[in-house]
Amino acid sequence: MFKPFSFYIGLRYTRAKRRNHFISFISLTSILGITLGITALITVLSVMNGFEKELKNRMLSMSAHVVIDKYGGIENWRALVNQVKSQEHVTAVAPFIEGQGMVSFHKNVHGAMLQGILPEFEVNASQINEKMVLGKLESLKSGDFGVVIGSELAYALNVTQGDKITLVVPQAAVTPIGVLPRMKRMTIKGIFTVGMHEYDSALVLLNLEDAAKLLRMPKNTISGLNIRLDEMFSAPTVSQQLQNTLDFGYRSYDWTLRHSNIFKAIKMEKAVMFIILTLIIAVAAFNIISTLVMVVTDKQSDIAILRTLGATPATIMRIFMVQGSITGILGTLLGLACGITLAMNVENIVPAIESYLNIDVLPSSVYYISDVPSDLRWPDVYKITLISLMLSFLATIYPAWQAARTQPAEALRYE
Repeated sequence: MFKPFSFYIGLRYTRAKRRNHFISFISLTSILGITLGITALITVLSVMNGFEKELKNRMLSMSAHVVIDKYGGIENWRALVNQVKSQEHVTAVAPFIEGQGMVSFHKNVHGAMLQGILPEFEVNASQINEKMVLGKLESLKSGDFGVVIGSELAYALNVTQGDKITLVVPQAAVTPIGVLPRMKRMTIKGIFTVGMHEYDSALVLLNLEDAAKLLRMPKNTISGLNIRLDEMFSAPTVSQQLQNTLDFGYRSYDWTLRHSNIFKAIKMEKAVMFIILTLIIAVAAFNIISTLVMVVTDKQSDIAILRTLGATPATIMRIFMVQGSITGILGTLLGLACGITLAMNVENIVPAIESYLNIDVLPSSVYYISDVPSDLRWPDVYKITLISLMLSFLATIYPAWQAARTQPAEALRYE
């Protein structure tokens, strides 16, 4: 049972001016070490969370939360759209046709991912309309054979809005001179920038009916449905519910499966960084052990007097555990204050440092995410706090146990 006597003595030892300044120095380094470790851990995890969040937002601005497709295509898709819209969390559904092809302009040739869409559906199912830098998505009208392409693809082809490019699809066309790939002159109606190489350098959007003609899809047949939800993290549940209600042959899968490799890699990196930076706190906890061992040696006579006055070994042990724990608590509180403050202001601090030193930490010409984002998550803060306090507490056990084993007669022999 905890007794106030142990707390008061331990607190007095913490506040007392020590005769040995070296002990005070190690105690201070213990506090600073824990502070530095927690500050670094909270800041680094918040920045990694920020990059993960930014990556998700950019990826899901073009990629659906849930996709339904079927081998050979989906017929009578409008009835399926109504069925899907009746599901909980579903906010928008958009049909699409996918295909592969090449685009060329003069001597410039580039591979492309073709996606046929209906603009009136797509504006609600994705954020592509918000990413347009030239033109509008609504300009993709049936029969006009217009396209909307990514900014990197436009740069590679050296084209802009209004230029005509040649689209080549792998379906063969029989001509008097033999079998040739199908080609069609297309007009660039707009250019978008998502901020991801996968889309900006290869994606070509065109009207659904134009895509069906070029890729020779049967009438009223599409490749699949893109589904947008009100909460992206409910995607696995909604996907499974849709799979249970769909007929045989249909497949439903969500964004966590489509991009699982990327997010698994990020999760692993976060786990590794957490372990590495936790070692800083562990090193500081070892300093607590060193401090308490020297304090116990310095306080041998005090321990002996307390024992002769009736203090039990358990009381002595609690005194030094309180003293060491206070060091850990102080370091943890300072680390939390510094870490939370830094994590919440890193998006302003980094630009200020860049401006002062005239450098660019993440050049936009090299990195797609050129700012340093931060996303402070309180579960991470709670976990870091708990680990710090546990390590600090565990570090006090051995020195306190050694103090409890002190024999009064031996300690006072040479006093």
